[in-house]
Amino acid sequence: MNASNRCTYRDHVITAHLIEHPGIPTPWAGGVHITAPDGHRTRRIPLPADAAFLAEEDNARRASIAHGRWLVDRSLDQGMRLG
Repeated sequence: MNASNRCTYRDHVITAHLIEHPGIPTPWAGGVHITAPDGHRTRRIPLPADAAFLAEEDNARRASIAHGRWLVDRSLDQGMRLG
Protein backbone atom coordinates (compact mmCIF):
# COMPACT_ATOMS: atom_id res chain seq x y z
CA MET A 1 0.00 0.00 0.00
CA ASN A 2 1.24 3.44 -0.92
CA ALA A 3 2.07 5.57 2.15
CA SER A 4 -0.06 8.41 0.78
CA ASN A 5 -3.11 6.12 1.06
CA ARG A 6 -3.02 6.53 4.83
CA CYS A 7 -2.82 9.31 7.40
CA THR A 8 -3.33 9.73 11.13
CA TYR A 9 -5.74 12.48 12.11
CA ARG A 10 -6.94 13.20 15.65
CA ASP A 11 -5.71 9.75 16.76
CA HIS A 12 -7.69 7.99 13.99
CA VAL A 13 -6.05 6.18 11.08
CA ILE A 14 -7.68 7.13 7.78
CA THR A 15 -7.04 4.81 4.84
CA ALA A 16 -8.13 5.62 1.29
CA HIS A 17 -9.76 2.64 -0.41
CA LEU A 18 -10.06 3.25 -4.14
CA ILE A 19 -11.81 0.98 -6.62
CA GLU A 20 -10.92 1.21 -10.30
CA HIS A 21 -13.62 0.84 -12.94
CA PRO A 22 -11.67 0.71 -16.24
CA GLY A 23 -13.33 1.85 -19.43
CA ILE A 24 -15.29 4.82 -18.10
CA PRO A 25 -14.19 8.48 -18.20
CA THR A 26 -14.05 8.72 -14.40
CA PRO A 27 -12.76 5.30 -13.37
CA TRP A 28 -11.72 5.92 -9.75
CA ALA A 29 -14.34 5.37 -7.04
CA GLY A 30 -13.18 7.02 -3.84
CA GLY A 31 -13.80 5.65 -0.39
CA VAL A 32 -12.25 5.39 3.03
CA HIS A 33 -11.79 3.12 6.06
CA ILE A 34 -11.37 4.76 9.46
CA THR A 35 -9.70 3.01 12.39
CA ALA A 36 -10.50 4.47 15.80
CA PRO A 37 -7.97 4.60 18.65
CA ASP A 38 -9.67 1.53 20.21
CA GLY A 39 -8.92 -0.49 17.05
CA HIS A 40 -12.48 -0.53 15.65
CA ARG A 41 -12.40 -0.22 11.85
CA THR A 42 -15.31 1.00 9.76
CA ARG A 43 -16.59 -0.67 6.66
CA ARG A 44 -15.63 1.10 3.42
CA ILE A 45 -17.36 4.47 3.40
CA PRO A 46 -17.73 5.76 -0.17
CA LEU A 47 -17.44 9.39 -1.15
CA PRO A 48 -20.77 11.22 -1.53
CA ALA A 49 -22.58 10.37 -4.79
CA ASP A 50 -21.85 13.72 -6.46
CA ALA A 51 -18.10 13.21 -5.97
CA ALA A 52 -17.79 9.42 -5.86
CA PHE A 53 -16.05 8.93 -9.22
CA LEU A 54 -12.96 10.84 -10.30
CA ALA A 55 -10.80 10.75 -13.42
CA GLU A 56 -7.43 10.83 -11.64
CA GLU A 57 -6.27 8.27 -9.08
CA ASP A 58 -4.36 10.90 -7.09
CA ASN A 59 -7.41 13.18 -6.87
CA ALA A 60 -9.56 10.25 -5.72
CA ARG A 61 -7.00 9.43 -3.02
CA ARG A 62 -6.83 13.04 -1.78
CA ALA A 63 -10.62 13.41 -1.82
CA SER A 64 -11.01 10.16 0.11
CA ILE A 65 -8.54 11.24 2.82
CA ALA A 66 -10.21 14.67 3.07
CA HIS A 67 -13.63 13.02 3.40
CA GLY A 68 -12.24 10.76 6.14
CA ARG A 69 -10.96 13.80 8.06
CA TRP A 70 -14.36 15.45 7.75
CA LEU A 71 -16.04 12.28 9.08
CA VAL A 72 -13.64 12.14 12.05
CA ASP A 73 -14.33 15.82 12.81
CA ARG A 74 -18.10 15.21 12.72
CA SER A 75 -17.72 12.19 14.96
CA LEU A 76 -15.58 13.91 17.59
CA ASP A 77 -17.11 17.40 17.47
CA GLN A 78 -20.78 16.60 16.84
CA GLY A 79 -21.13 13.07 18.18
CA MET A 80 -21.99 11.57 14.79
CA ARG A 81 -21.33 7.85 14.46
CA LEU A 82 -18.57 6.69 12.10
CA GLY A 83 -19.67 4.28 9.38
